[in-house]
Amino acid sequence: MKISTKGRYALRMLLDLAEHQNCGFIALKDIAERQNISKKYLEQIIPLFNKSGILKTTRGSQGGYQLSKTPDKYTVGNILRLTEGSLSPITCLEQDPIGCERSSQCSMLPIWQGLSRVINEYLDNITLQDILDQQKEHYANNYII
Repeated sequence: MKISTKGRYALRMLLDLAEHQNCGFIALKDIAERQNISKKYLEQIIPLFNKSGILKTTRGSQGGYQLSKTPDKYTVGNILRLTEGSLSPITCLEQDPIGCERSSQCSMLPIWQGLSRVINEYLDNITLQDILDQQKEHYANNYII
């Protein structure tokens, strides 16, 4: 499994919104500038989150985007599933029931299922708030006199 640029940039965008959640609606150009990501690229990602209800939007001169819930309600796993589709390490696990005619004799199936379980459990237990807290801790311990 490889996380695409879309998935990585989506996480950065939502993390930026989480970090600035007390600033009202945030313009996409501001996120793009802070994150050093093309505004055009972010415009391609936004519809995924508008459809899912993750973002609130407003138009006009004070327009922009805001998380619809607090950062502790968004997991990395859910965000990546929206952008990447599946987090499955192999394609046959993307269907339920398993869509491979060899699944009943596949000696590797338990290995792939275990890997999939570990990936999903790990990413589903990290929230945007966890990442913000980790950042704060990192910067708090990195002071220079």
